[in-house]
Amino acid sequence: MPVSIDIISCITDRFVELTATEKRIAQFILDDVQSAATLPIAQMARLTETSQASITRFARAIGCKDVRELKVKLAQSLAVGQRFILDVPDLEGVQGIYETIINVLDINRRALNPESLKKAVEWLSNSRQILAIGMGGGSTICAQEVQFRLFRLGLPVVSQSDGLLVRMMCSAVVPGDAVLALSLGGYTPEIIESAAIARQYGAKVIAITPAETPLAQTADIVLPLIVRENDYIFKPSTSRYAMLAMVDVLATELAMANKSQAKDRLRRIKLALDSHRGGADRQPLGD
Repeated sequence: MPVSIDIISCITDRFVELTATEKRIAQFILDDVQSAATLPIAQMARLTETSQASITRFARAIGCKDVRELKVKLAQSLAVGQRFILDVPDLEGVQGIYETIINVLDINRRALNPESLKKAVEWLSNSRQILAIGMGGGSTICAQEVQFRLFRLGLPVVSQSDGLLVRMMCSAVVPGDAVLALSLGGYTPEIIESAAIARQYGAKVIAITPAETPLAQTADIVLPLIVRENDYIFKPSTSRYAMLAMVDVLATELAMANKSQAKDRLRRIKLALDSHRGGADRQPLGD
């Protein structure tokens, strides 16, 4: 698969090396990527007060074969969304970070499916081993959090985020195992393919991901996420809080389903920590 190169970054990085004519073309493109991606070469030459030959030379100067390839790459840059090209103002400020998190949590709380949750808890409680997989930022962190939450309850759990190891470990499952696949997008090929491999070998696959995504369609059960992103790209994704909340919901339900075992493990962990670090008995349990 060819590597996608961001043409906007290429133009910006090479701007100082361009000739005066090429800089005029480059500035026109940077000012209006939409028009540059769709205008005929003759019209672009007229608007930039250059020639068609100059535009062809510009395309080659920034690493394209011809103007057609330049337009294709400009269209690819536009496809990610205008908010990644234009300067979208922050209308909410710092306080908006908290408000957005609260709104995302409330939306996802109302979308919780009790029947799917109950079935997932049953499968995880009775599994021979639990494999939590996630890749890329929030999904990796939440897969690790699954391991940190569930081992405290005495459940056999491990997490993995390396692409090849995830594939290998999903190939080594057997009937009676459970795979918990986490993805904020639901389109990561390594996660989708690994989940499909695990199902082929008889493991139950539970996905924490948006509904109607390729990963959701691969799983046996979906604990759906509603992902809401705004146009201000510099704020981290608040959707990972919804995923983390779902991990906490699962962990709490699993603790209640295995109350005696969980209480014993948690007490032992608390004793081991307090004898090591001291402090009041209300300290977080190993966080």
